[in-house]
Amino acid sequence: MIIYFLLIGAASLMMGVEFLADTQSKGIEKAILVEFQNYSDGKVNGDEIFKPIQRLRSKAILMIGVIMLVIVIVLTMFIKNITEPLQHMIETVREISAGDLSRTVRIHSNNELAMLGTVINEMSTNLQEILVLTGNMCDTGRQLFETTNDLIDTKKLPESDLIALKTAMDRHHSEVMMITDVLAYFNFYSVEKKDA
Repeated sequence: MIIYFLLIGAASLMMGVEFLADTQSKGIEKAILVEFQNYSDGKVNGDEIFKPIQRLRSKAILMIGVIMLVIVIVLTMFIKNITEPLQHMIETVREISAGDLSRTVRIHSNNELAMLGTVINEMSTNLQEILVLTGNMCDTGRQLFETTNDLIDTKKLPESDLIALKTAMDRHHSEVMMITDVLAYFNFYSVEKKDA
């Protein structure tokens, strides 16, 4: 983005220097004095006296036109290189927030937008990993509860069933602890209670 502003600044500076050089030169003063002298000698009419100023005004209009053209070109580049990728990111993030974690941001540049796209992709990957861990924990918990219920229903628990139950409970405890560690890493929204 800085490059765009530098381009506009450089074009404006070049035009400003050119205009100052023209207005500060002795040539324009001499041309005006010559035209006044010709007018007072009756060689030219009143409109021709201001020819040097009219040339300077035409040059200023041309400079303004060139600066406007540079601004339009730079804005077009800005829209193409900044706005379009940003719009793509917004659409992708909306789809991710709606639950489609398979979406990724593709930015083909080497700037801050590409870094933002990388962070969004990493966030999506992390969310997928959390969901896989949570799904595994739910499956293990369901199996543990089914096994426990089956053992309770039989009302006798042989040593091998107790060992199997203990192993299943330890595995489930391990997965719950992994999820707990992952959840501890995040900051969640909280609603503060206002005193009445």
